[in-house]
Amino acid sequence: MGAEQPPSRWPRKGYYVSAGEFIWYTIAIFLFVAYLMVLFYIFADLFRDHELNGWAKALWILALIFTTWIAALVYLIARGGGMAERNMKAAKDMQAAQTAYIQDVAGTSSADQIHKAKELLDSGAISQAEFDSIKAKALA
Repeated sequence: MGAEQPPSRWPRKGYYVSAGEFIWYTIAIFLFVAYLMVLFYIFADLFRDHELNGWAKALWILALIFTTWIAALVYLIARGGGMAERNMKAAKDMQAAQTAYIQDVAGTSSADQIHKAKELLDSGAISQAEFDSIKAKALA
């Protein structure tokens, strides 16, 4: 008979997936990832909400763990408006903090520094030499 040929490397038996199965797996994975994103978003909203007490948060978490899709849909329907408000408040707070940080780091402009030094000079708090020194530093 002759020498046996080695088995073919591709397609291996058991690894073949039809186009329909591939589409189904893709849809299933997409839905699972979407559910996880919704779940994490709900958990973040639960912990962000200061009006809801600890026991209610614990009950929501248990419901989300044991009844999964149903509890997520009920939460989104019942508390969806509040979620949007809390999310907008958090975004505004973050924007305000970022703006304050940028202003703090950037400091004042050179024109502001010179203007403040001029006010101090006019009030007599600093001398002309100190004003010139501040002006030179601001313009440098």
